[in-house]
Amino acid sequence: MLKNVFGRREAEQKVREGNRLPPGQSLTQKFPVLHYGPVPKTDLSTWDLRVFGEVEEEVVWNWEQFNQLPRTQVTLDLHCVTRWSKFDTLWEGVSLKTLLDEGFIKLKPTANYVIQHCEYGYTTNTPLDIVLADNFLLATHYDGQPLTPDHGWPLRGVVGSFPDRSEEKTVYLWKGGKWLRALEFRADDKLGFWENAGYNNEADPWKEQRFARGW
Repeated sequence: MLKNVFGRREAEQKVREGNRLPPGQSLTQKFPVLHYGPVPKTDLSTWDLRVFGEVEEEVVWNWEQFNQLPRTQVTLDLHCVTRWSKFDTLWEGVSLKTLLDEGFIKLKPTANYVIQHCEYGYTTNTPLDIVLADNFLLATHYDGQPLTPDHGWPLRGVVGSFPDRSEEKTVYLWKGGKWLRALEFRADDKLGFWENAGYNNEADPWKEQRFARGW
């Protein structure tokens, strides 16, 4: 037990010295499960992902079609608004940036924001530049294995920092929705579930943008 405690402290000091630990965060060696509501029971035979809104043509992929899209792997540091950070996590899935670059999705010039629609009506919102960065992924796998149901199986958005901090911007982990079912591109912003509940709409962990003004 003591060895594990000291090992965690040493690892935390290392990422702090490497400028990888945002203010107010602590390193975790576990992977906490946090979400609102129950874990859905998904039937892959009826599952689909819808892309709509400010796009030239609406797109709907079933599970088989989605898994034929170009695949990407990324290693990310994750930062949760509840003050834990997990480092060097390996994810696999589909890059939204790649889908636009290769013409699978064609945006209208008016597209500025994305709403992630998830099971049970949960939503979260981001500016377009967040989801089109290399550190945002539509993830199906974590650490070489399919996502577990409580971590968002079969599909979730995931966003984090690259270990070398090379991305321009990141946001807290809640900005990647679990159990993702649709992407809505919008001209204007629309607050999601936690944003309406008082969480900061910008959600930059390096600025500790946890809650809206007044909290």
